[in-house]
Amino acid sequence: MKGGRDEEARSMNEFLALALEEARAGIENDDGGPFGAVVVRDGVVISKAHNEVLKRNDPTAHAEILAIREASSILGRYDLSTCEIYSTSQPCPMCFAAIFWARIRRLVYGTTREDVAGIGFDDSLIYQVIRGEAEAEEMEMVNVDRDRCIEVLEEWERRPGRRVY
Repeated sequence: MKGGRDEEARSMNEFLALALEEARAGIENDDGGPFGAVVVRDGVVISKAHNEVLKRNDPTAHAEILAIREASSILGRYDLSTCEIYSTSQPCPMCFAAIFWARIRRLVYGTTREDVAGIGFDDSLIYQVIRGEAEAEEMEMVNVDRDRCIEVLEEWERRPGRRVY
């Protein structure tokens, strides 16, 4: 049994090393931050990416998002439940949500969100807003016309053959 755990730990370290290579590529190219991610299925790398926020002028171009998009494209499905993801850092709320919605069953990461906050990538306000402990000071949030929007939800719910993802 111990040999199996040692082998699994070696594999995890190897895949995280690939994510680190991606992170370094992002630093080298000044693409958008020191973050890399790798999606793996059955011990085979499906996709890998690094942050490209600055390169693409896209605030959603985080390593995990890009790796998930590529893996979904390659595998031809959004459900990545047979995959695992390796990230150089604990994913931000957006990336964690993407991992969750992709149904990825294992997330392996290196640094924590506190570690990256120390170099300027602080997402603690997002967690506070989610928990209801703070308000997004930089953003006005206005809830309007809920009744008409509920109608769309009800219309979808009545639709035969609807697919929940």
